[in-house]
Amino acid sequence: MKRKITFFGTALLAGLTMGVVLTIKLNLFSPVHSQEVVAPSFEGFRMEDAIINVAHTAGPAVVSISTEHTEKIKGGGRRYYFRSPFGASPFGEEDPFRKYFEDFFGELPDREYKQRGLGSGVIIDSRGYILTNQHVIDEADKITVTLSDGRNFKGVIKGQDMRSDIAIIQIDARSLPVASLGDSDNLRIGQWVVAIGNPFAFAMQNPEPTVTVGVISALHRSLGRTLGRDRDYNDLIQTDAAINPGNSGGPLVNLKSEVVGINVAIFSTSGGYQGVGFAIPINNAKKIIAKLIEGKKITYGWFGVTVQDLTDELAKYFGLPDKNGALIVSVLENSPAQKAGIKESDIIKQFDTKPINNVRELLNAVGKAEVGRKAKVVIMREKKEIILEVEVGERPENLEEVSTTEAPVSIWRGLTVEELTPDIASRLGVEEKKGVVVTDVEPGSLADEAGIIAPDVILEINKQTVKNMSDYQRITKGLKGDALVKLSRGYV
Repeated sequence: MKRKITFFGTALLAGLTMGVVLTIKLNLFSPVHSQEVVAPSFEGFRMEDAIINVAHTAGPAVVSISTEHTEKIKGGGRRYYFRSPFGASPFGEEDPFRKYFEDFFGELPDREYKQRGLGSGVIIDSRGYILTNQHVIDEADKITVTLSDGRNFKGVIKGQDMRSDIAIIQIDARSLPVASLGDSDNLRIGQWVVAIGNPFAFAMQNPEPTVTVGVISALHRSLGRTLGRDRDYNDLIQTDAAINPGNSGGPLVNLKSEVVGINVAIFSTSGGYQGVGFAIPINNAKKIIAKLIEGKKITYGWFGVTVQDLTDELAKYFGLPDKNGALIVSVLENSPAQKAGIKESDIIKQFDTKPINNVRELLNAVGKAEVGRKAKVVIMREKKEIILEVEVGERPENLEEVSTTEAPVSIWRGLTVEELTPDIASRLGVEEKKGVVVTDVEPGSLADEAGIIAPDVILEINKQTVKNMSDYQRITKGLKGDALVKLSRGYV
């Protein structure tokens, strides 16, 4: 019986084996969804070889930039040799400990403090032109450039632009390795990139730059004024390639060894790399490189308005089908926008032929517009489409010196209020980031009787959020009867 079982088992196994072989020969089994799982052919491509090639090709063109800035501190300044053993003095400049020290030893001498910085750059021309960040060489009295082969040269600033955070310096050297500039408009999320630079001053020990690898995490990222009040960080490349202090000014390179960005910043809670780095698109830099080399001033288009993005609630209030557009919060006095007839609460939907979906798109479009050029602007006002022509002005160097036509405004129950800007918040010492600030209260008015004083910050009226002047005017317009006002210190 056992022999029969063994015989039939052997015969069954042999049959199955022959069946599988025959099936494979005849290709009777077709994999399910075969078109979705077939991997593309890279014709011998190896990621390791590509990165090695980038390091070998673009790496030699990356330099280390060290800077020195000397700051003179007067003897009467707050920095002096003697320090109270009890820490910072509550007496300020009239510190009796300091006075005693000066009476005994004489007036304190002036002192000089040297501030040192380190960054990276990339050679873009064999004549010695180097592209880097403006903040790397800002206020530098001395610039030293170290090449990847260890040679040192004095760097001279040819041109710099704070708003774009781009600068060109030059060294007196010839026959230099030069990096190739790519096209950042063709970048795609998920694309492999290589960051090259000199983090943490390692270049002082070894002149060869550091190479880190990652992907494009996102495009068109905006940091606003997070990293600099006068810098425009509204169109950045985000990458997870490791970028650390000292990498600023170094190139972000694709696998073709083409520079696609200039590393500029990291987002970190610790000060070190946490997987979120940013780079300026190389196409933004390419537009101004020639002017910087010639030492020309870089100008930017300007309308003279403050704007905000639309929310679903605001879109509904203005009767719009979606929240695409940029809402005008205020119009600056004597600005191109005021002269063209643009008003507060207008919604910009199109600039020249470009649809405007948000504030970032408007800022980019206007900033890149040629100064003096007349542009058509499509706005929505009271549910009606209006076409205006605006002559693009030149962006002032100090916008804080320009006042708005609508602020301060006194329109409701004896209150004079103003938009709460970061500058005003800092000046008044308030922590709130949004709202309107009370600048004056008419004696005997309803607001005065309610106990509202300057500089109270109004956050809500009748449980409606007040984020800005537009909200304030919309809510208070025609408001009758008692009103519940929420201030930064509570309700009144």
